[in-house]
Amino acid sequence: MTLDKRMTPAEIVGRLRSGMTLGIGGWGPRRKPMALVREILRSDLTDLTVVSYGGPDVGMLCAAGKVKKVVFAFVSLDAIPLEAWFRKAREAGEIEVLELDEGMFQWGLKAAAFGLPFLPTRVGLGTDLIELGGLKTVQSPYADGETLVAMPALKLDAAIIHVHRCDHRGNVQALGPDTYYDEWFAKAADECFVSCEEMVPAMEDAHPEDARANIVERCFITGVTEARCGAHPTSMPPLYGPDMKALKAYSGAAKEPGEWSAVADQFTGADEAAYLASVGGEEAVMNVPLAIY
Repeated sequence: MTLDKRMTPAEIVGRLRSGMTLGIGGWGPRRKPMALVREILRSDLTDLTVVSYGGPDVGMLCAAGKVKKVVFAFVSLDAIPLEAWFRKAREAGEIEVLELDEGMFQWGLKAAAFGLPFLPTRVGLGTDLIELGGLKTVQSPYADGETLVAMPALKLDAAIIHVHRCDHRGNVQALGPDTYYDEWFAKAADECFVSCEEMVPAMEDAHPEDARANIVERCFITGVTEARCGAHPTSMPPLYGPDMKALKAYSGAAKEPGEWSAVADQFTGADEAAYLASVGGEEAVMNVPLAIY
């Protein structure tokens, strides 16, 4: 008997709970699980600790009052360097923050994945991140006696990521040049939920040529759901690029008075079908040009 991990987006969000620590995969405006983020925005979840290399996922959740704390290395839209809604929430003192170097952040996910309380690193030494984050140092027990930062594990209650393909058993394929750390979000979490552009019958039969794109073992995947164009307005190379028109409109809406309640329907939609229709449908999203970095 084969385990079937298929779920609807609503069922996935129904497994989440207020007050939990939620990791969100992707990188700035790239490969964010935005369909699942929008489902969270339509829910009554609140008081979340969000752990993310942040983009509009973090900004929208902060704007909607869903977030208690953000653990981040950056929150950016790349071409728009500062995520405007996150900036508003932070400047207003509406959220707690733990800011980390990108390498420290990765090390924290890996510590959680390995079941360790911390991992030692030189990253962060000589910076204010140590004091501001309440981090501690340790001394090497070997002859060198080196002082190192003890980067604590970033243990996640749940994680959400977006990939190109899934099958019903939780096998995934993430294509493109920038999959980065999604596997560590999955392994650092008690449960990991995956949205995908395409649900296939059996990965080994459907796309064996892309076997290397299976970034994380299926034992780490709790549930999968198909969400066509599910990263929009962020990019999903090689399928589609970042929708800069949409991101500029989203960022511009944060200007004073910048009330999320006035624009939430525009950026969330009543449901995912309504959202996609509002941005021109699947064809329009798939025709967004890829970014050149």
